[in-house]
Parts: sequence; structure tokens; C-alpha cells
Amino acid sequence: MSMPTFHLAPDLAVSRLCFGQPAPQTTLLLSLSRGFLLTQRPCVEGTMTMGEQSRLPESLRLLDAAFDAGVNFFDSAEMYPVPQRSETHGRSEEILGRWLRARWAPRDSVVLATKVAGPSGEMTWIRGGPASLDSRNIAEAIDGSYVPMFGETEYDPSHQYMSVPMEEQLLALGRAIDAGKIRYIGLSNETPYGLMKFLQLSRDSQLHSKILTVQNSYNLLCRNFDAGLAECCHHERISLLAYSPMAMGILSGKYYSSDDGGPPDARMNLFKGRYSEGESRYNLQNPKMKAAVKEYVKISAKHGISPAILAVAFVLRHPLVSSAVFGATEISQLTEVLQATRIHLSEEIVAEINEVHARYPNPCP
Repeated sequence: MSMPTFHLAPDLAVSRLCFGQPAPQTTLLLSLSRGFLLTQRPCVEGTMTMGEQSRLPESLRLLDAAFDAGVNFFDSAEMYPVPQRSETHGRSEEILGRWLRARWAPRDSVVLATKVAGPSGEMTWIRGGPASLDSRNIAEAIDGSYVPMFGETEYDPSHQYMSVPMEEQLLALGRAIDAGKIRYIGLSNETPYGLMKFLQLSRDSQLHSKILTVQNSYNLLCRNFDAGLAECCHHERISLLAYSPMAMGILSGKYYSSDDGGPPDARMNLFKGRYSEGESRYNLQNPKMKAAVKEYVKISAKHGISPAILAVAFVLRHPLVSSAVFGATEISQLTEVLQATRIHLSEEIVAEINEVHARYPNPCP
């Protein structure tokens, strides 16, 4: 099928679907790449599960299938796969690198994105557990700031990690661009203040045209982007890479289709108790979330499309979304997500979605 694209920059066209998933990071690095260059990072396909839930053979098949279907945008992070472990960190990037080397796709046909690990208080196996997102950590991540995220809705100054001047971060990123290691810059899990401050300072460092995207959560259960960041992105011409369009698979309805809590190999069941970021936001016992999901499943059934297609198509219709960052562990899941690029949601369907949203606003903030 023909995959629609979006021009993030005159020389950077990405598929509306991006194979990838989020990480607790704040700096996204974008690059056009062809070689075995795991430090160059430019619909996006997500590699968050590759190396854990998806093993090497399955991962390579998924990457091949996505690329053959027109997906040219692949997202990763140095901490992947999840749940994060010292034994597996970096494995997703390695799998992506192996695929690139074996595939021999034309250099300008693949866009890669990855993220530098910021301070989290965990992941001590990554450079000793970064205390800050300073120039050293950025440079080392390329070569080898607390904000409310993953379910937090209010800023708590007591959670602020060691402050690093944004000028220092931009200087390190500018050096990486000058060295040809990355092409563009994006932000991830960012706030309106953070985005606008980065853009303000980037004008002084002549990097303003290099900041293209912000990668934040956006789906039927989490529309917080529209409250503040959307206005910033619209006026500053920043595109949203919307991650978790299916809310970690919850919007498929599989966790509520029976009384047994869904398939045992589904991510929220397979890694129960081991994936704190996901479980803190997507609490399967949340009655408002459960009620909202059931209503969205009813809408999809009424209009003859699957819940997954409804969820992804809703995200793709947003005028500020350049790509929906999705993940898949099976070819059947990938096929279903690809179908969403061909679906136009009618005004009737959108009105029904908004009516549910009015009753259950952002149950997974």
C-alpha cells in the first residue's frame, strides 16, 4: 500500500507511521542514516520491545514488513528494550543496526530517531545513572531535567534533578550536528515551558531551524497535548511525534474483552510489576479508563472498524501530528496499524469520540 508522508524539513520526509515507542528522555536525535551507526538517530516504527518481548528473528521480520509497506521512520532509545534492564540495554539499537546493515536500503530512504537517557534515579548501568542531561552525557550517548511525565500532571519542584543550562545542551547538540553525527533535534516528554525555552535559546545558537519535533504521548485516553503544547507547536511550527497511540495496546480492548484480564503474553500482563512507567499511567484497574475503552470499542464496532484502527486513525487526523509512533510484536498487529493510514474518520465518528472524551477526559494523563 502507499504510505503517506510528512515533510518535517525540506530535506526530511517521514512516513505518517513511525515504528517506535517512548522512553523517559528529553532529547531526541534525528538523522538520515544508512550504515551501522547506532549513534545517528533521525507512520514511525517503534523498537521499544525489540530484544525483550520480540526476539531478533521476529524483530527483523517486523522491520522488513514495515519498510516494505512504506514505513521509513524508525524510533529507538539507548535504554531500550523495556522493561529496562542492565543485561539488555542497547539491544534494540543493536537490532536496528543489524537490520540496516543487512537490508542495504538506499542511504536517504531511512530516517532513524533515538533518545539520550536523561536523569531518572534509576538505570545506573547507563553511565552510572545520569544525574543530569549535560553535554558530557549527550556526547557520550551519541558516541557509544525532570519534567512531569508518565502520568504526572503537576510540576513538583522537589523532584527536580540537577539543573543543567539549556545552552549547554544545545551546544553539545550543535557540535554533534557539525560533526555530521546527527541531522536534526527533537524534544521528548517535554512541557510547554521547556519547548519554548529551547526554541528561544536555539535562536541565539543558530539551531532554531534544527529543532523539528516534540515526542509526547497522545491518544484517545490522553489528550493533554491539546491543553498547552498544541498552541506552542502550532505557532512555532513544531510537529508532534505522537507516541503510544494505542495506549500500550489497551485501546485494542484486549484487556477488557473477558474477565481474565486479557492475553497472558500481552505487555501489561507479561511484564506486570516490572514496568513502572507504563503501569503508573495505564492502571488497568482504573474504572474511568475501563469505561472509556469500552465506549471506544463500541464506536469502532458500530462503524465497522477495529478498535486499533480507530485509535491510530484518531491520532493521525490531528493537524499537528507528523507521525504516530507505534509498536508491534506480531505481523498481524503491524498490518492492522498500517490500515489506519487509509481510514478517514467521519464527522459522526469524531463527534461520538468527543462525547466519550467529555465524559471521561484524559483518564490516563
